[in-house]
Amino acid sequence: MNFLAHLWLTERAGLPLAGAVLGDVLRGRIDTLGLPTALAASVALHRRIDAATDNHPTLVRLREGFPHGARRYAGPVLDVVCDHLLARGWPRFHALSLSEFAAYAAARVAVEAPRFAAAGAAAPRTPAFAAWLTGYSEPAGVERALTRLARRARRPLQVAAASAEWRSAAQRLAPDFDALLDALLAVHRAG
Repeated sequence: MNFLAHLWLTERAGLPLAGAVLGDVLRGRIDTLGLPTALAASVALHRRIDAATDNHPTLVRLREGFPHGARRYAGPVLDVVCDHLLARGWPRFHALSLSEFAAYAAARVAVEAPRFAAAGAAAPRTPAFAAWLTGYSEPAGVERALTRLARRARRPLQVAAASAEWRSAAQRLAPDFDALLDALLAVHRAG
């Protein structure tokens, strides 16, 4: 799951949305980070969702279907694919429109800008982050997200090779996507 799915799941859990993004930034044991209780729970949820996603049988099977040299980066590509599928079916999952939710979520994440800075990262800029989230609904937005992913990677050519599989992976994941979301909702309920 990438940011949109993490934000959606975090909101469903009633936790601070900033933890859905800070979970990728903060390192170390949560109890040593000095976070307020609810934000710590949000970061912990992010980590549990990442672990459940990585180990979900559907995603394990899909990663194995990536070409040999690209398989190492299949996980991050599939995270973006999950956000694409969620964005494409958004009206089934949320009462707010995708653009309304993205603006709301981006503003809630921006509130914790000092925590991003303390972790050595920049907080996502509200309008740009909201646009990024809504961009997952279109293939061009997915391509932009995957290009950013490749730029940040140590092996951008392997990320690009994995990224070339995103459309095929989306088609293969689509029939099982609702079941995957149900499994991840169970993760937050088991909390």
